[in-house]
Formats: sequence, C-alpha cells, structure tokens
Amino acid sequence: MEALFVPLALISGGLLAVQAGANAQLSKAVGSPFAATTLQLSVGTGLLALVALLTGTLAALVALPQAEWWHLVGGAASAIYVVSTIVLFPRLGAVVSVGLFIAGQMLASLAIDSFGLLGVTRTGLQAGAAIGTAVVLLGAAMIVFGQTGGTDNLKADKLGWIVLALFAGAVLPAQGAVNALLRQDLGGASFAVGAVSFFVATLAMAAVLLVTLAWLKAPRPNIGGMQAMPWWGWLGGFAGATYVTTVFTAIPVIGAAAAVGFTVAGQQIASVFVDRYGWFRLPQRPVSVLRLAGVVLLLCGVALIKLI
Repeated sequence: MEALFVPLALISGGLLAVQAGANAQLSKAVGSPFAATTLQLSVGTGLLALVALLTGTLAALVALPQAEWWHLVGGAASAIYVVSTIVLFPRLGAVVSVGLFIAGQMLASLAIDSFGLLGVTRTGLQAGAAIGTAVVLLGAAMIVFGQTGGTDNLKADKLGWIVLALFAGAVLPAQGAVNALLRQDLGGASFAVGAVSFFVATLAMAAVLLVTLAWLKAPRPNIGGMQAMPWWGWLGGFAGATYVTTVFTAIPVIGAAAAVGFTVAGQQIASVFVDRYGWFRLPQRPVSVLRLAGVVLLLCGVALIKLI
C-alpha cells in the first residue's frame, strides 16, 4: 500500500503545475483571479461529488452532523493558500514565494508527524525525517537562488510577507491531516470527503470574491471572456481535486512529511518542464543548473524521509 502512494503523490504534485497554468488562463479570461479560483473550486466540488455518487459513497455524507465541526473546515486552507499566492507573488516573486511555501509545508508536516498533531500517529522526531526535511529545505533554497534576482525579495523589510508565505505553506499539510480525520468520520469515503473539502473551499473563495467586489471595488468578472479560453483552462479543478484527495489518503499511510515531500517534488519536476518549454501558455524561462540541482536534492530529501 505504501508503494502505491509514492507515484500517486508525485503525479498529484505534478498536476499542481497543470492547475497553475489552467488557473492563469481562466483568470485572464474572466479578469479576476478570485473569480477564477472560485470557479475552479466549484468544478472540483462537482467532479468529486459525481465520482462519490458513481462509487456509491455519496450517502456517507449523512454522517456529517456527527463529525467534529473542525473536521469540516479543512477546505478553508485551499482558499488561504490561493489568496496568499495572489497577494505574495507581486511582492516576493513567484520563485521566492514557492520556496517559502515549500519550507512551510515541510516544517509543518514534520511537526505533525513528530508530535502527533491533528490525529496523525505520533512518530517522535526521527533522524530520517529531520535530515530529509533539512535536505528538502536546502533543495528549495537552491531553487530560489537558482533563479536570477530571486533573492532580492528576501529582505528584512518584507518579514511580514515572508511569515505569511510560510504560514500559507503550513496550512496545506494541516488540511490533509484534518481531511484524514473527516475520512474516518465518514467511514473511509474519500471522494465524499474531497467533495466536502472543495465545497468549503468554494464558499470561502466566494466570500473573498464578494469582499473584493464590495469593499475593495475590484473589477467585476467578465464571464463572457471564457468563450475564448482554451478547453484545458478548466483542468484546474480536476488537478486540485486529485491533489487534495491524494494527500489526505496518503498521510495516514506514509506520514505527513513523506506525503507532502513527494507532492512537492512532483510539483517541482513538472514546473521545470513548464518553465523550460513554456507549457500552458506560461512564460518560457531558462532553467539553471543550480535549480536542477535543487530539484534533485528535493528528491533525495524525500527519499531520506522514507528510507532512514
């Protein structure tokens, strides 16, 4: 069973690069990243609800009233993460932000495993997990330093934004652990849990969208612009649904640090190809040797987490 989740986690992480490209196209089409994310999350909700219906697990939702209330709010982490990317990318740059997200993810997942937080089996601070996490963080730093000018955004006057980036990364493994608890509440109905998580995320993003429209006077979304969008602009919901479902099913089996580590590695491997060849109509960027070395180090760090 453990061996199955390794390739699944890598693939689901790689799909996050697809999600980024799809969301960029949808955001451009509707003229609002908040509206685009709300639409993609609603697509993911519908997809997971349909799969739950077809697999006969949708009926597990009748157990929701008996679940702890905080087991139901894991999806809010998706909204926090997305809003943080929108806020942080112009201020810290995409490369630095992603590096900090990785650091937040790995540190949080190590804490969840070591101290048995959020219902995860307590492992204590094991040498393999600690060393592997340190290697992953070193790999993330190399990816940041491998991007020209990326470190210009790591300055003391941006400490608050740096803390927000670390927090935004940390909520993702917490989301996986909380969703794993909800999966126990619903008798192992993974797709039903995913549907609940995405529904909560959709409501949270819709609330953010309304706030930006009502109080921040943001431009209204242009729904008509979706007609000129490529068909794959809708794949973000599928990619996000696959990622979220894989993470919360993998955490109880291989641990938070390994699950997050493999998805991060998959994301970085895919992003190298996206940048190198300009897939999904994203800007084509050269990939430095240092960045490639950082991705290799990420993989080595994740392997250490599992093997030592």
